[in-house]
Amino acid sequence: MVLIALSGACFLTSEDEVARLTSPSGRLDAVLVETNGGATTAFGYYVYLVPHGHTYRRAQRVADLYDAGRNRQASGANLRWEGPRQLVIEYLTARQEHLDRPLAVVGPDSIAVSLRSGVLDSTAPGGGMLYNLQKASR
Repeated sequence: MVLIALSGACFLTSEDEVARLTSPSGRLDAVLVETNGGATTAFGYYVYLVPHGHTYRRAQRVADLYDAGRNRQASGANLRWEGPRQLVIEYLTARQEHLDRPLAVVGPDSIAVSLRSGVLDSTAPGGGMLYNLQKASR
């Protein structure tokens, strides 16, 4: 009985919002969520588009990355609005990348979403994004 409970616990994944960037129009937010499956897995990253100030929990995912990094020590990705209707997700490398919605519709807004690898963020601190947010708030 204990073995079953422990084996089920191995599949628990945390999911935490680690970045939110408001669009130039002020009507939408791009939200980056970090997933953590534990010590034997890399971080995963999901990107959502939501009306400004809303939760991502019921939104449709626009992109996901696995084992993405901003530099050799920093996990994660950066969100960049390149205009009121264009969101770019930037990262140096990722083991897996998937653009779920290259054109996302949120209410009356249509947003072009793209992935851009090869972007070095030398200012990103080492480790996972949630860890660094928690460290900065102490």
